[in-house]
Amino acid sequence: MSRFQTILAGELHAFGTLAEVMAKATPARSGDALAGVIAESDVERVAAQMVLADLPLKLFLTDLLIPYEIDDVTRLIVDSHDTAAFAPVSHMTVGQFRDWLLSDAADGPALSALAPGVMPEMVAAVSKLMRNRDLIAVARKIRVVTAFRTTLGLEGRIGSRLQPNHPADDLKGIVASTLDGLSFGVGDAVIGINPATDNIPTAMALLQMLDELRQSYDIPTQSCVLTHVTNAIEIINRGAPVDLVFQSVAGTQAANEGFGVTLPMLAEAHEAALSLRRGTVGQNVMYFETGQGAALSANAHHGIDQQTLETRAYAVCRTYDPLIVNTVVGFIGPEYLYDGKEIIRAGLEDHFCGKLLGLPMGCDVCYTNHSEADQNDMDVLMTLLAEARAHFLIGVPGADDIMLNYQSLSFHDIAYLRNSLGLRAAPEFEAWLMAMGIVSETGHLIESGAGALRLLEAAQ
Repeated sequence: MSRFQTILAGELHAFGTLAEVMAKATPARSGDALAGVIAESDVERVAAQMVLADLPLKLFLTDLLIPYEIDDVTRLIVDSHDTAAFAPVSHMTVGQFRDWLLSDAADGPALSALAPGVMPEMVAAVSKLMRNRDLIAVARKIRVVTAFRTTLGLEGRIGSRLQPNHPADDLKGIVASTLDGLSFGVGDAVIGINPATDNIPTAMALLQMLDELRQSYDIPTQSCVLTHVTNAIEIINRGAPVDLVFQSVAGTQAANEGFGVTLPMLAEAHEAALSLRRGTVGQNVMYFETGQGAALSANAHHGIDQQTLETRAYAVCRTYDPLIVNTVVGFIGPEYLYDGKEIIRAGLEDHFCGKLLGLPMGCDVCYTNHSEADQNDMDVLMTLLAEARAHFLIGVPGADDIMLNYQSLSFHDIAYLRNSLGLRAAPEFEAWLMAMGIVSETGHLIESGAGALRLLEAAQ
């Protein structure tokens, strides 16, 4: 007899493993269908959710989805688990945990104290029992504050990454896009470039340009060229001005190996960046990106649903105390998140799970042109994430990344969130924006044209 079974509408539903329960309890998405782990019907999904709700949280400590012996992410999760922090919820089932999270007892301080005590699999499990509004309600209560040259995650504020990518890594084109973004008040989380050519000379030229631009305008922010972590280590050794070290990570050892990265590599890069001590108000020096489907696309998913594996990636991230973590929610394509509904759900799940694990969680609200999604879907997701108090969102010129060939948010969208929802930029960056005449004393964008003119005047 299966340990995981229930009777629903007179029919017995039995599941062979905890991984199967987790996968079939997950709201439908194309990636799980591709992997062959999706529930065969809505009835089976509800049955799996009923089984999952009655499972004790303690079960996840012993019934490991990927064996300890074969996966270093599993070892990291188990070895770093804080039993004292887990104690307040250790007696609960997954369903009881959901109810507690939504109660007034689970306030900001309680959730922050809990973070080291919950395993990613526990967090993924409870998210599968939650409606979208539940994910927003709980995430909104959690405050994660990080700092480098700006302080991110403070109440009433939302950060932004200025993403001035160029298909030829043209420095003048990147500078023009950067000044455009700054004129809309974008860039307090990071000015970050995805290089079209990922090599050390290109990355060093881009880093030098960004640092000179930052210093010439005296901008309190941080820059990053999103090159591979091994490149970043070498670039630091060569004396280039590295603020943040970037790396994409996933939730299994095999998937990370597909990215060409190991946990010792990340530790080495973290220590190298810390040694530079370039931050002024803090020393959070890592920038991670994740995304549902990464392990599946590398055939490194171990038969586990993509949302659970995404949450396991957050265990890797939190080990290195990052400034920002970004889920690139619709970037991989419709094979993994088919349409706007699935993208919206995944974005809210990722944000909730990351914050519950204590991470400074942001999102690239995006989709590829062959997905069944459009900019209206992105408007919905960005507004919901702002209400959930995301750490930061990403803006690109015109919402169209001409280098990576996908659709994201525009600089105008970040201004909309701040002007319409009363959210403000990081305080250090906002003070600079006020001094430049770009925003008012209330943090509202004054007039983008006037801000751009002042930036050009300051350059002369």
